[in-house]
Amino acid sequence: MTVVLERTAPRTTPIPKAAALGIALAALATVVWSGSFVTSRALHDSVPPVQQAFWRWLVALAAVAPFGARQAWRQRRSIRRRHLGFVLLAALLGVTVYNTLVNQAGLTTPAANMGMIMAASPVLMAVFERAAGVRLGGRRVAGLLVACAGVVLLIGGGAGGVRFAVGDLWMVAAACCFGAYSALLRRKPAELGGTAFLFTTFLFGTALLLPAQGVSLAVQGGFDPTPGTVLPILYVGVASSAVAFFAWNRAIALVGPSRAGVVYHLQPVCVSLLSWAVLGEATGTAQVLCMGLILGGVVLGAAGRR
Repeated sequence: MTVVLERTAPRTTPIPKAAALGIALAALATVVWSGSFVTSRALHDSVPPVQQAFWRWLVALAAVAPFGARQAWRQRRSIRRRHLGFVLLAALLGVTVYNTLVNQAGLTTPAANMGMIMAASPVLMAVFERAAGVRLGGRRVAGLLVACAGVVLLIGGGAGGVRFAVGDLWMVAAACCFGAYSALLRRKPAELGGTAFLFTTFLFGTALLLPAQGVSLAVQGGFDPTPGTVLPILYVGVASSAVAFFAWNRAIALVGPSRAGVVYHLQPVCVSLLSWAVLGEATGTAQVLCMGLILGGVVLGAAGRR
């Protein structure tokens, strides 16, 4: 799943209606992104992971093109001469690798587990910040340790019957990839427009998936284009990869990244409810315990100051 943060002027006292709209848009993006974990799990036995990712981003590219293609074309020289490396790395992390790992995880691990592991990604972002030389306060370090304990307990199978699955490790790798991508976004050049950045990362990310798509088709064959396969791909392509990004960007403009980011921490709850309603996956006491540890660590880490 990719997140694009546009730089906006700080707004210390947003009017109530704007603040409410911003929180609502952040919640919309969070719920839509939560649904992408459920669709990945739902397609695990019908569409190979690489093919899920390829068709998702091809649909997303078509959905974003009317809004970003013209701006990207106007900025093509700047992108090619000064920002090509940045855009390629962002596309590799946020488009090519991240969602492919999520789809791979969906082969063996429940959607609820996927959402809970991803809830630790804000803490992983703090790790990348520290690696870049940013000092972290005691509360942020404590939050990191608590959230990591929840993830280890979840994938280690030590909490009252939570079973280990290889997909949990794939999901940890996906969370690390998303954390690295999010840290990279902090360095996005101001002159690179948001919709141009979105379109070019979708374009390059899809192109980078082409070799793997060819191998998957040759080895695993294609999939049957039935409503049960096409509709979920259209959902993640249009909703999770286009609508949610625009909603999230607008939320950032209205309430800022910190307030919108708090809403993102509700993702594992949304995933658990959706997986129960759509897939019939039960959430046990052990998973609730892990969810509490992860969310508690994230909230504690987010509250800490440098």
